[in-house]
Amino acid sequence: MTWYFISHDFNTGKFNMDYDLHLAEICSPGKAFFRLYRWNPYCISLGAGQDYNSIDLAKAASDNLDVVKRPTGGRAVLHSEEITYSVIIPITPGSSAREIFHQINAALSEGLKRYHPGLAEIEMEENQTNFRGFYKTPAGAVCFAAPSKSELKFSGRKIVGSAQRKMNNVILQHGSILCGSYHKKITGYLYLSEADSLKINKELDQKTADIETVLGKPVDYNALKVSLAEGFEYYFNTKMNRLNKEINFINVL
Repeated sequence: MTWYFISHDFNTGKFNMDYDLHLAEICSPGKAFFRLYRWNPYCISLGAGQDYNSIDLAKAASDNLDVVKRPTGGRAVLHSEEITYSVIIPITPGSSAREIFHQINAALSEGLKRYHPGLAEIEMEENQTNFRGFYKTPAGAVCFAAPSKSELKFSGRKIVGSAQRKMNNVILQHGSILCGSYHKKITGYLYLSEADSLKINKELDQKTADIETVLGKPVDYNALKVSLAEGFEYYFNTKMNRLNKEINFINVL
């Protein structure tokens, strides 16, 4: 497998989702992409099956937040103090979406541990939430309120949330690597009772972790990107091709 690494800085929600879809459309056998990016303005993304009417769009607009839909599943995420990753990879004979999900999280774990020894305790979630039942609860509108099997956690708290979609013979997987606590403000944009909002806020406090809080100091985003790329290279035993962010992939690949 030939890997290509793309490091973006800040872009809008629409740009980020369109770019991931573009990579999925042009991905061909034997080629895979690992992309890191951020969001400006901050953005609420909804899972593919989630309705826009689950979000207070007027309040989001007044607070200068983008609102977009992801091509993947899951529930609402407020993308803010984070690095977002995406991986686009063909499904090869003998592989599966579940196996790829596990492998990508293992590579992310390697990169995070390389970033700082204080993240050495990061581990994978071993259990799978019953999402059919969970989505029927008020907290079911929030992605980080429950873990999926193989997602990354620190001291039992989710620190990386991921979503995946199979598109023909290609897997698109992307997710949020939490670097700060701003993501918890998502409840302010959901149509919730005061009691439910307080309950979900408490769950997010108890069930999520972020790098800045864990380490007690601000995140060096550039150094974190370097460490994540190195983690992927180590785990997949490859040397990734660094691509200029403005490159025309259709012509080059």
